[in-house]
Amino acid sequence: MPSSAAPAILQVVPALDAGGVERTTIDIAAALARAGFTALVASEGGRLEPELRAAGGELISLQAASKSPLTIAGNIARLTAVVRGRGVKLVHARSRAPAWSASMAARRAHVPFVTTYHGIYNAGNPVKRLYNSVMARADAVIANSEWTARHVRAEHRVAPGKLHVIPRGVDLARFDPGGFAPDRVAGQRAAWGAGDDDIVVLLPGRLTRWKGQRVLIDALALLRRDGMLGNIRAVMTGDAQGRAGYEGELRAALAAAGLDGRATLLGHTSDMPLAYLAADIVLSASTDPEAFGRVAAEAGAMGRPVIATDHGGARETVVAGETGLLARPGDARDLAQAIAALAGLDAQARAEMGARGRAHIVARYSLERMCADTLAVYRGLIGA
Repeated sequence: MPSSAAPAILQVVPALDAGGVERTTIDIAAALARAGFTALVASEGGRLEPELRAAGGELISLQAASKSPLTIAGNIARLTAVVRGRGVKLVHARSRAPAWSASMAARRAHVPFVTTYHGIYNAGNPVKRLYNSVMARADAVIANSEWTARHVRAEHRVAPGKLHVIPRGVDLARFDPGGFAPDRVAGQRAAWGAGDDDIVVLLPGRLTRWKGQRVLIDALALLRRDGMLGNIRAVMTGDAQGRAGYEGELRAALAAAGLDGRATLLGHTSDMPLAYLAADIVLSASTDPEAFGRVAAEAGAMGRPVIATDHGGARETVVAGETGLLARPGDARDLAQAIAALAGLDAQARAEMGARGRAHIVARYSLERMCADTLAVYRGLIGA
């Protein structure tokens, strides 16, 4: 870990639980530590704290998720003290609520301020638009996809030189299809109840309606009704995160459609690279646009053909017809047709599509590229 004399970069993020924002925060902390910086993260913490420490980062405990004006005001003083006391050269906020306090602290301490748009913020009224605008009030604004950058340009007057497109990066060493013995893959399939001849369709994502689990169930029901389900077996993985009502709705829908035993609703899966590799087809069925879409990129890196929803960042990570297919948002019939199309290919054709997918991700979405581009933005602002 760098010494306390090393120049520091402070990232500010609401929490450190599972998610793309949190994972990116830790990846950048690791890159900073390797580059000789002190990597500080101000956050409420969470289950990824051990990973932050292992990456060489240090947690600064802060009520960063709060939208309370009083808490935000208190955070300004706390962050200003951290910036001045720890030799922080730049502050990087990754969410709106902490960005308000982080931006004021950076201005008070006269250090550059950076934001990242990890998602798209709705602005139905002037108050909400003002609240969102803090993400554009930075010395550099990072967008995690070209789609996100177009939204930022449309919503805010950001000077062209301040807006940087740096997509989420995939750890190609971790997401490497050559890194798993065949018996491990077979063991995962067996744990899912899948036979050698089954076509496993995997939908990862926390259990929330917009992630599209219900759309998949409806699509499977259509395939079953039309006699096209064949040897297709679906696996849905992800935390319910307290949404017991939605989980119950999904289980009831599976039973009503006669899909018990053909579609499995599982909880959190810790080994996602293995899960991707054990599947034949991976889905990202979000009904709302995802600014980047980590599932499509990670599955592509594992050499699996992907069916994603035709909006948001998926149009960049999935090359329709070459690395996978795109389906209309929320359209169970269109999703059913896409599943049937890929399931109808022979194994070699799917493998070739997956190989093109990995090449696409390696060329454009590596973790090394994301970290290098982000640190280049930092260095450009601090002159280091």
